[in-house]
Amino acid sequence: MTRSKISRQQVSDKNRIQHTAALFGIHYPLNIEPAIYSIASNLAPDYRGAYWEFYSLSNGGFYMAPCSDKAYQVSCDNGFEGKLSADALGITACLYAYSHLSFTANPSFADICSNHYQWLRSYMLEHIEARAILSAID
Repeated sequence: MTRSKISRQQVSDKNRIQHTAALFGIHYPLNIEPAIYSIASNLAPDYRGAYWEFYSLSNGGFYMAPCSDKAYQVSCDNGFEGKLSADALGITACLYAYSHLSFTANPSFADICSNHYQWLRSYMLEHIEARAILSAID
């Protein structure tokens, strides 16, 4: 059985609020977005904020990544140290956030985060930096 490649599509600026509201409801601005920004700052000390692009995945997933050509030096609590592109940093920060937030006491929100973790992880396995991202999250 052949598995189809998971594709991404950039969410337009005018659809960002509606898109994230449809996926996460009020949890996006209150929980998910701040967690992703905080994690990115903790993982990459040279990250100083940026405009982030939003991406929807053909498998139902979502991630966001800094809009930058810069490679970020990343240092993780699991011992991983290395450089990640802005896209890979975004994927890594989103995976961390989804994993962390999947342990919330709100079962509905926990399920949403768990599903998004799995969908993004499936996409990440096809990413050119999959090995480095896996090293950063495992």
